[in-house]
Amino acid sequence: MTRRETPAPVRLGRIGYLNVLPIYHPLETRAVDNDFVVESGPPAKLNTIMEAGGLDLSACSSIEYARRPERYLLVPDLAIGSCGPVQSVLLLSRVPLDRASKILVSAQTHTSAALLRLMLATRFGLRPDFETGDIRSRLAAGEPPQAFLAIGDEALRLRRLPDYPYALDLGSEWNAWTGLPFIFGVWIVRREAAAQLGPRMDRAVRTLLAAKAHGAASLPDYALLGEAQGILDAPSLRSYFRGLVYDLGPEEQEGLCAFYAKLAEAGAIPAAPRLEFYQLRDVVAA
Repeated sequence: MTRRETPAPVRLGRIGYLNVLPIYHPLETRAVDNDFVVESGPPAKLNTIMEAGGLDLSACSSIEYARRPERYLLVPDLAIGSCGPVQSVLLLSRVPLDRASKILVSAQTHTSAALLRLMLATRFGLRPDFETGDIRSRLAAGEPPQAFLAIGDEALRLRRLPDYPYALDLGSEWNAWTGLPFIFGVWIVRREAAAQLGPRMDRAVRTLLAAKAHGAASLPDYALLGEAQGILDAPSLRSYFRGLVYDLGPEEQEGLCAFYAKLAEAGAIPAAPRLEFYQLRDVVAA
């Protein structure tokens, strides 16, 4: 009799930023039991790995779904965004924004860079030049850019640089423009992995949603964890977490669809995709 092989664990992508701590900390501490193999990195890296088939289920830039909707399904009711100030996606400038002729953009972002280009051109009629690079190395080398887009923990750390008094919070500006939440990141399942893994993918998605529920009940604790990492003090981090959206309900979906429609109008994607969700089975096999 041949010995039964243990199935390979589901490969899960984790954005390496503080804002997803409420989702992943319950998994990492086993407060929510799981057997994920986790790959961590900035959104742009996870987009690339997911596209190449190196992950089964991952947090990704929301624009990654729009670029390849035929490859992915959205995890239901799980996202990362804001309905107002996001505090961690910021355009910072040494000069008034309408005078900024060149903007340095972090290579870690796809969605935020697309949103910034769209917003500056469509909302403000501005078309500065863009360059991609590492913001902190430029600052450390004494070569500060005229303006830069920072995301994630880097934005939280750099948001009050005295040499950059002009700031645009992209979450706040989107809400003022559309009246809707902005969804920076979504969780997606590769369609191929869903077909191959079957009930194991069901368990993986349910586990991820259980981690979200656990994290939502413990948000004040994550402010203390972030403070211990030296990012910001706990009161500032409590304000930060309160401003984040982790749901992908009707209003968040409307905001996501509005972003896709505007991208399509601007020619940044061929067409606005339909939102297609992973369908959980009523019964999960043991």
